[in-house]
Amino acid sequence: MTRNYRKEYDKYHSKPKQKKRRASRNTARAIMAKRGLVTKGDGKDVHHKTGNPMNNKKLSVKSKRKNRSFARTKTARKKNPRA
Repeated sequence: MTRNYRKEYDKYHSKPKQKKRRASRNTARAIMAKRGLVTKGDGKDVHHKTGNPMNNKKLSVKSKRKNRSFARTKTARKKNPRA
């Protein structure tokens, strides 16, 4: 079955709450770029240390590999929710 991106956007990505979270992530990236810690195409992610994308106070830079892989429990939840 092919993935229906239009339906996915309409169901999830266009919701006001998700738009605010995405905007906050974009703001975090802009903050780190202004500090000179990340640049376009460098393969780095901005990590929210608190695990909350709406909190742009505690940020760090990690490789994509480190920021997108987390230890999981048997029920697929994160072992460390702040990771």
